[in-house]
Amino acid sequence: MIRSVLERVGDKWSVAVVCQLGESTYRFNELRRLVSPITQRMLSATLRGLERDGLVSRTVHPTSPPRVDYALTRRGRSLLVVLRDLAGWAEAHAEEIGSSRAEFDEREA
Repeated sequence: MIRSVLERVGDKWSVAVVCQLGESTYRFNELRRLVSPITQRMLSATLRGLERDGLVSRTVHPTSPPRVDYALTRRGRSLLVVLRDLAGWAEAHAEEIGSSRAEFDEREA
């Protein structure tokens, strides 16, 4: 079970969607533009998976045409905290990691 959860929350599209939804509630096409270059099919699958895991809520408004909004749930917001911490760590260590990669690549060449 832990592995399947980590696969969901560590997937690049899931991370991007959760981070965007951390800013606001969005409709499908708004979210698709923000998470470009994700395909419509991949965004749909990602949102379904996140909704299934209780990380994203989907609200259908009875308008014509129907309006559907996506937002983070409480659980999704708790994941957002972790993802922001991870992004901060990556930013703080990006230069060092770049240097390590260059040194490694020189040794391997």
